[in-house]
Amino acid sequence: MLIKMVIAGFGGQGVLSMGLNIAQAAMLEGKNVTYLPAYGAEVRGGTANCTVAISDDEIASPVASSPEFVIAMNQPSAVKFQHHIQSGGLFFLNSSLIEAEIVRGDIEIVRVPANKIADEMGGPRAANMVMLGAFTKKSGVVGLDNVLQALKYTLSSKKKLIDINEKALIRGYELD
Repeated sequence: MLIKMVIAGFGGQGVLSMGLNIAQAAMLEGKNVTYLPAYGAEVRGGTANCTVAISDDEIASPVASSPEFVIAMNQPSAVKFQHHIQSGGLFFLNSSLIEAEIVRGDIEIVRVPANKIADEMGGPRAANMVMLGAFTKKSGVVGLDNVLQALKYTLSSKKKLIDINEKALIRGYELD
Protein backbone atom coordinates (compact mmCIF):
# COMPACT_ATOMS: atom_id res chain seq x y z
CA MET A 1 0.00 0.00 0.00
CA LEU A 2 1.39 3.38 -1.08
CA ILE A 3 -0.81 6.46 -0.77
CA LYS A 4 0.24 9.86 -2.04
CA MET A 5 -1.50 13.19 -1.60
CA VAL A 6 -1.00 16.85 -2.37
CA ILE A 7 -2.32 19.65 -0.18
CA ALA A 8 -2.25 23.14 -1.69
CA GLY A 9 -3.37 26.70 -1.02
CA PHE A 10 -2.15 30.16 -0.10
CA GLY A 11 0.62 30.58 2.46
CA GLY A 12 -0.99 31.24 5.84
CA GLN A 13 -3.93 28.86 5.25
CA GLY A 14 -2.30 26.07 7.24
CA VAL A 15 -1.63 23.87 4.21
CA LEU A 16 1.75 22.70 5.49
CA SER A 17 0.26 22.15 8.95
CA MET A 18 -2.41 19.85 7.50
CA GLY A 19 0.24 17.79 5.74
CA LEU A 20 2.38 17.60 8.85
CA ASN A 21 -0.60 16.46 10.94
CA ILE A 22 -1.45 13.72 8.44
CA ALA A 23 2.19 12.59 8.39
CA GLN A 24 2.40 12.58 12.19
CA ALA A 25 -0.86 10.62 12.49
CA ALA A 26 0.38 8.04 9.98
CA MET A 27 3.61 7.63 11.95
CA LEU A 28 1.56 7.06 15.11
CA GLU A 29 -0.12 4.24 13.18
CA GLY A 30 3.27 2.68 12.44
CA LYS A 31 3.41 3.68 8.77
CA ASN A 32 6.38 4.89 6.77
CA VAL A 33 5.92 8.53 5.80
CA THR A 34 7.48 11.26 3.71
CA TYR A 35 6.48 14.91 4.03
CA LEU A 36 7.71 17.35 1.39
CA PRO A 37 6.70 21.01 1.89
CA ALA A 38 7.06 23.61 -0.88
CA TYR A 39 6.31 27.30 -0.65
CA GLY A 40 7.22 30.50 -2.44
CA ALA A 41 9.39 33.24 -1.00
CA GLU A 42 6.24 35.21 -0.19
CA VAL A 43 5.07 32.57 2.33
CA ARG A 44 1.93 34.28 3.77
CA GLY A 45 -0.29 35.05 0.80
CA GLY A 46 1.98 33.26 -1.70
CA THR A 47 1.40 29.70 -2.83
CA ALA A 48 2.19 26.73 -0.64
CA ASN A 49 1.77 23.01 -1.06
CA CYS A 50 3.05 19.81 0.38
CA THR A 51 3.20 16.19 -0.62
CA VAL A 52 2.61 13.41 1.87
CA ALA A 53 3.31 9.76 1.05
CA ILE A 54 2.22 6.98 3.39
CA SER A 55 3.16 3.33 3.03
CA ASP A 56 3.55 0.04 4.85
CA ASP A 57 6.90 -0.33 3.06
CA GLU A 58 9.83 1.98 2.45
CA ILE A 59 9.02 4.96 0.24
CA ALA A 60 11.32 5.33 -2.75
CA SER A 61 10.27 8.86 -3.74
CA PRO A 62 8.31 11.59 -1.96
CA VAL A 63 7.15 13.03 -5.31
CA ALA A 64 3.44 12.61 -6.07
CA SER A 65 3.05 13.10 -9.82
CA SER A 66 -0.30 11.28 -9.77
CA PRO A 67 -1.68 11.44 -6.20
CA GLU A 68 -4.77 9.56 -5.02
CA PHE A 69 -5.86 12.60 -2.99
CA VAL A 70 -5.64 16.35 -3.53
CA ILE A 71 -6.83 18.99 -1.09
CA ALA A 72 -7.17 22.46 -2.65
CA MET A 73 -7.79 25.33 -0.25
CA ASN A 74 -8.00 28.07 -2.91
CA GLN A 75 -8.95 28.62 -6.55
CA PRO A 76 -5.42 28.70 -8.07
CA SER A 77 -4.63 25.37 -6.39
CA ALA A 78 -7.85 23.78 -7.65
CA VAL A 79 -7.07 24.86 -11.20
CA LYS A 80 -3.43 23.78 -10.98
CA PHE A 81 -3.88 20.36 -9.37
CA GLN A 82 -7.15 19.15 -10.91
CA HIS A 83 -5.21 17.45 -13.70
CA HIS A 84 -2.64 15.84 -11.40
CA ILE A 85 -4.98 13.61 -9.42
CA GLN A 86 -5.21 10.05 -10.64
CA SER A 87 -8.40 8.61 -12.10
CA GLY A 88 -10.67 7.41 -9.31
CA GLY A 89 -9.06 9.77 -6.79
CA LEU A 90 -10.66 12.13 -4.30
CA PHE A 91 -10.45 15.89 -4.85
CA PHE A 92 -11.26 17.94 -1.74
CA LEU A 93 -12.21 21.55 -2.48
CA ASN A 94 -12.63 24.43 -0.06
CA SER A 95 -15.94 25.54 -1.55
CA SER A 96 -15.82 28.78 0.46
CA LEU A 97 -13.05 30.03 -1.83
CA ILE A 98 -13.24 27.89 -4.96
CA GLU A 99 -15.68 28.70 -7.72
CA ALA A 100 -13.84 26.90 -10.52
CA GLU A 101 -15.78 24.20 -12.27
CA ILE A 102 -13.86 20.94 -12.27
CA VAL A 103 -14.06 19.39 -15.71
CA ARG A 104 -13.02 15.85 -14.87
CA GLY A 105 -15.63 13.13 -14.61
CA ASP A 106 -13.26 10.37 -13.46
CA ILE A 107 -12.65 11.65 -9.91
CA GLU A 108 -14.85 12.19 -6.87
CA ILE A 109 -15.14 15.80 -5.79
CA VAL A 110 -15.74 16.57 -2.11
CA ARG A 111 -16.78 20.18 -1.50
CA VAL A 112 -16.20 21.44 2.02
CA PRO A 113 -17.17 25.03 3.00
CA ALA A 114 -14.16 25.14 5.32
CA ASN A 115 -13.85 28.92 5.72
CA LYS A 116 -17.58 29.35 6.27
CA ILE A 117 -17.67 26.69 8.99
CA ALA A 118 -14.53 28.03 10.69
CA ASP A 119 -16.00 31.57 10.68
CA GLU A 120 -19.25 30.29 12.20
CA MET A 121 -17.21 28.60 14.95
CA GLY A 122 -15.41 31.86 15.75
CA GLY A 123 -12.03 30.57 14.56
CA PRO A 124 -11.58 31.73 10.96
CA ARG A 125 -7.98 30.53 10.85
CA ALA A 126 -9.11 26.97 11.63
CA ALA A 127 -10.50 26.36 8.13
CA ASN A 128 -7.59 24.00 7.51
CA MET A 129 -8.68 21.85 10.45
CA VAL A 130 -12.27 21.71 9.20
CA MET A 131 -10.89 20.45 5.89
CA LEU A 132 -8.55 18.03 7.64
CA GLY A 133 -11.47 16.57 9.57
CA ALA A 134 -13.51 16.08 6.39
CA PHE A 135 -10.48 14.52 4.67
CA THR A 136 -9.83 12.19 7.62
CA LYS A 137 -13.37 10.84 7.58
CA LYS A 138 -13.87 10.54 3.81
CA SER A 139 -10.42 9.17 2.92
CA GLY A 140 -9.89 6.80 5.86
CA VAL A 141 -6.13 7.24 5.37
CA VAL A 142 -5.53 7.90 9.07
CA GLY A 143 -7.70 7.61 12.15
CA LEU A 144 -9.29 10.60 13.88
CA ASP A 145 -7.76 9.71 17.26
CA ASN A 146 -4.27 9.78 15.77
CA VAL A 147 -4.92 13.07 13.95
CA LEU A 148 -6.07 14.60 17.25
CA GLN A 149 -2.96 13.28 18.98
CA ALA A 150 -0.75 14.60 16.16
CA LEU A 151 -2.44 18.00 16.44
CA LYS A 152 -1.47 18.24 20.11
CA TYR A 153 2.11 17.46 19.14
CA THR A 154 2.31 19.95 16.25
CA LEU A 155 0.70 22.70 18.35
CA SER A 156 2.65 21.91 21.53
CA SER A 157 4.32 25.35 21.39
CA LYS A 158 0.94 27.07 20.79
CA LYS A 159 -1.25 25.41 23.41
CA LYS A 160 -3.89 28.16 23.29
CA LEU A 161 -4.72 27.11 19.70
CA ILE A 162 -5.32 23.44 20.47
CA ASP A 163 -8.94 23.81 21.64
CA ILE A 164 -10.34 25.66 18.60
CA ASN A 165 -8.35 23.46 16.22
CA GLU A 166 -9.64 20.27 17.86
CA LYS A 167 -13.21 21.57 17.65
CA ALA A 168 -12.77 22.51 13.98
CA LEU A 169 -11.23 19.12 13.19
CA ILE A 170 -14.14 17.29 14.81
CA ARG A 171 -16.67 19.59 13.10
CA GLY A 172 -15.14 18.76 9.72
CA TYR A 173 -15.15 15.07 10.57
CA GLU A 174 -18.87 15.23 11.38
CA LEU A 175 -19.82 16.67 7.97
CA ASP A 176 -21.85 14.43 5.69
